Amino acid sequence: MSRRGRSTSGRLPLVLLLPALLGLAFLLVPLVGLLIKAPWSTLPERLFSADVWQALRLSLVCATAATALCLLLGVPLAWLLARGGLPGRSVIRAFVTVPLVLPPVVGGVALLLVLGRRGLVGQHLDTWFGISLPFTPAGVVVAEAFVAMPFLVISVEGALRAADPRYEEAAATLGAGRWLTFRRVTLPSIAPGVVAGTVLCWARALGEFGATITFAGNFPGRTTTMPLAVYLALETDPDVAVVLSLVLLLVSVVVLASLRERWIGGLR
Repeated sequence: MSRRGRSTSGRLPLVLLLPALLGLAFLLVPLVGLLIKAPWSTLPERLFSADVWQALRLSLVCATAATALCLLLGVPLAWLLARGGLPGRSVIRAFVTVPLVLPPVVGGVALLLVLGRRGLVGQHLDTWFGISLPFTPAGVVVAEAFVAMPFLVISVEGALRAADPRYEEAAATLGAGRWLTFRRVTLPSIAPGVVAGTVLCWARALGEFGATITFAGNFPGRTTTMPLAVYLALETDPDVAVVLSLVLLLVSVVVLASLRERWIGGLR
C-alpha cells in the first residue's frame, strides 16, 4: 500500500470523531464524577461501618453461592447445548438467554409467581418441606442465579464449540466412559471458558438489583445486598451510597482486567 493510501486510511473523519468523543465522555464522565465526589477523607471509616460491612458480607456470600449453583447447573446445560444433539436446541438456547434481555424486575416477578409461598412450585415446597424462598437469603441466591446463569452458559458453550472433539474421540477409543472423558479431557480443555464464565457470572450476581428486591425484598441484615444498600443510602446517607458504589466499581474494573486477554485482546 502506498504512503498516500496509508495516510488516507489513518485519518479520522470529523463527522465520526466528534460523536465518538461524545460517546466516550458520556461513558467516562459519570465514573469520574463518582471518583471526584467520593468522601475520601472518611472513606475508611465509612467502608468499615457496620451497615456497609454487613451489606458487603451478604453480597459476597450470596454472589458466591449463586455462582456455585450456576456452575452446578450451567456447565451441564452448556454441554447439552453444545454437544447434546437434541432437536430444538436453538429454541432451548433462546430460553436460556432470555434473562440477558429480560428486565430483572420481570424476572423477580416470575420467580415470585413460581417459587412464592402461593406459587406453582413454592406452595408445594412450603407445604411438604416447610421451605419458603421469598424474602430470605436463599431467595437472594435464587434471584441472582436466575439472572447470572446465562453468562456462564454462553461462555462455556462457546468454549465447548471451540474445543477439538478429536481428543474426546481418542479417549473414547481407549475405553474411557462419557463421564471420565468429560472430567479428564473435556473439562480441562474448556477450563479458560469456565473460568471466564464464572467470573462474569459472579460479577453479575454481585450487582443484581431488580430481581433481588422483587423476589427477596430489602430487609437490612437479611436480604439487603450492596446494590440495594446503595438504593437505601441515597435517601439517608449519600456518602455511604458513594462508598458502596466505589466498591462495586472496583469489582467491575477487576473483572474487566482479569478477562482483558480473553475478551479485549481477541478484538485487537
